[in-house]
Amino acid sequence: MKNKCAAIQMVSSPNISANLLTAGRLIEEAAKAGAKLVALPENFALMGDHELDKIKAQEMDGSGQIQDFLATVAKKQALWVIGGTIPITGDTDNKVRATCLIYNDQGERVARYDKIHLFDVNVPDTNEIYRESDSIEAGNTPLVIDSPFGRLGIAVCYDLRFPELFRNMSQQGAEILVIPSAFTAETGAAHWELLLRARAVENLCYVIAPNQGGLHLNGRRTYGHSMIIDPWGVVLDCYKTGSGFVCAQISHERLEEVRRTFPALHHRQLAFE
Repeated sequence: MKNKCAAIQMVSSPNISANLLTAGRLIEEAAKAGAKLVALPENFALMGDHELDKIKAQEMDGSGQIQDFLATVAKKQALWVIGGTIPITGDTDNKVRATCLIYNDQGERVARYDKIHLFDVNVPDTNEIYRESDSIEAGNTPLVIDSPFGRLGIAVCYDLRFPELFRNMSQQGAEILVIPSAFTAETGAAHWELLLRARAVENLCYVIAPNQGGLHLNGRRTYGHSMIIDPWGVVLDCYKTGSGFVCAQISHERLEEVRRTFPALHHRQLAFE
């Protein structure tokens, strides 16, 4: 069984309506290319001028402009949509969850993942400082769900640096890892492909990695290089910079072949909770 999947790359702005128009156009193009699952990048609907802009744009769980867009485009294009991240109202005042919502090809929401690891970092050799915990409250539950394409494991951006999260998803039977991101230009150049291919190889999974990719109106520069990787670590497609998408076949025959001929997942000796 083969299914074509796509990762959308954007250079999102502070204008939600404009971002949704761009996302809708790219999803339509990916659908015309044969994609049946499309993943959007982190912050696809809003890359604000300030960290706290997402507080103003937050939506209640189950209702809002961005959620309506995701449901509508999934149904219209008859494909599954992994909705990057959007700001969903949290439990703490003046904080939101960085939430990834998944919709099926009927436009029905089937799952929710809240980003677990928050990017509180001074980027080395730059003047860039990020404090996501100032505006985001962390999730605490990994997500693995069934889909027509296989078992999907969802993670977001900074989560990529924590292999124990991916091993947890592997133990839950994940076959495809979807990682919406907004990697900075500096950290992306150093580690993006390295980490993505490592997660694919060590878990013998496909990886679908949509990223933000360019110079944003707020002055931030993101790395791009959205890509799809097979379970042997082979990059099947990569989109370097600007708005666009990558598309590739997800082959269960290939997944099973790699896992059968190289059964590393069965050779683990140490298991940690």
